Amino acid sequence: MSERNTLIRGLHDAGLAAWFGGSLMGAVGLNGAARNEGGTEAATDRIASAGWAKWTPVNAAAIAAHLFGSGGLLAVNAHRVAAQQGVAASTAAKTAVTAAALAATAYARVLGKKVELASSPDPQDAEKAATHPVDLDKARRQLTWAQWAVPAFTGCLVVLNALHGEQQRAGQQVAGMWERARSVSPFM
Repeated sequence: MSERNTLIRGLHDAGLAAWFGGSLMGAVGLNGAARNEGGTEAATDRIASAGWAKWTPVNAAAIAAHLFGSGGLLAVNAHRVAAQQGVAASTAAKTAVTAAALAATAYARVLGKKVELASSPDPQDAEKAATHPVDLDKARRQLTWAQWAVPAFTGCLVVLNALHGEQQRAGQQVAGMWERARSVSPFM
């Protein structure tokens, strides 16, 4: 492979790194610090919500960079996906895990916003929370699971990226393309 795709690969990898690292730090560090310093459940919710709200725009940019890079890499490697045995399967797995990570991220944000509004001392937030009442204990439990699901899924993406990297080795490409050709032609 003489073609370089440094920019799209950089967006793909840096976006995923920020998405994974930020979600893991939030689940461990931010939530842990909020529990230690909050004192009450409401205060803990406010501290954690403030931190996650600050992270949200950065996380959105990281996800956008990752998705843009993913699309670019898929476009420039379409020939490998079609011709090299195993690449289509790992690409499909990456797509499914990315969708799961996106869903978990969105769900965590929705739950986080509900917890934020329900625990806010601001009367306007209390009005918003009253229009959509929430079982706060249930929302907290679901939020904990969702916040841990994001680094689990994005961590899987890191591993799948390593697999894709291995599949790009010259020896893997030749062997994979030969096996694909053999599988579609009974005469080889």
